[in-house]
Amino acid sequence: MTEFVTLEHGRIACDVAGDGPLVVLSHGMGTWRREFRHLVGPLVAAGYRVVNADMRGHGESSSNWPSVTGKEAISRTDVAHDLLGVIRHFGGPAVIVGHSLSGGSATIAAAEAPELVSAIVEIDPFTLTQQLHIGTMITSRRYRRGMVRLLATQGLRSFRWWFRYLEIAYPTKPADHEEFLAGLRTILRQPDRWAEFMKTGATTPADAHARIADIRCPALVLMGTQDPDFADPRAEAEAIVAAMPAGLGRVAMVEGGGHYPHAQCADRVAELVIPFLDRHTARRTSESVSH
Repeated sequence: MTEFVTLEHGRIACDVAGDGPLVVLSHGMGTWRREFRHLVGPLVAAGYRVVNADMRGHGESSSNWPSVTGKEAISRTDVAHDLLGVIRHFGGPAVIVGHSLSGGSATIAAAEAPELVSAIVEIDPFTLTQQLHIGTMITSRRYRRGMVRLLATQGLRSFRWWFRYLEIAYPTKPADHEEFLAGLRTILRQPDRWAEFMKTGATTPADAHARIADIRCPALVLMGTQDPDFADPRAEAEAIVAAMPAGLGRVAMVEGGGHYPHAQCADRVAELVIPFLDRHTARRTSESVSH
């Protein structure tokens, strides 16, 4: 069931399913909530209420939100504030599962409102400030192909290069991949949608990096071993955990996963995420007390 959560400056489209502790899913830039289509079912079957939200300006959420940066941009802080509004609407606390840009947003939300965020899962996240690794561009075809396509997408504002990137961001494809891409093309051709996507490139993860030491909740960082966005995916995940307060974070690698393991190999991601949720949700806490 799709619901529209009205916040101060716009509406967030959400698919809502299941009963139990609240889990809020937030996709990355340039896609929409259907990115999580294969993970929702396993989470619901495991006993969770899942809210799968479109980022501001993406999917069926409204466009032209004012940004905290004061310019035409969509920052991780913007998305974090939207996620906290969604959690308040559905009744927190919640676990936030954030992908890519939204991984950084999960960090900020957890730091700003610890009473609303019981845990975070960051999937292939852009949470730390980034640099281009020229040496790895030369030695790693995986990284070189990813960076060329991402830089061309933003630098040329190129629809074609974005879909060339998406093709390599999935080292293997789910059965419905072509159907998903066709739907995404339709979405991004709608008025304002491509321009909204481009706003995500006007900011960096610096805001998330600045808040990562402030989180107080458990965190799971999942990273695909074949993610083309990072020179060394495991090292990136470990650096994120190292920047958190000691003992809060842990890393799990998805073997063969690209930048979208939750769509590419959702069963494996569910195997990693669900035990983490079971350990760190209100249901688990109440069960422990009752026993």
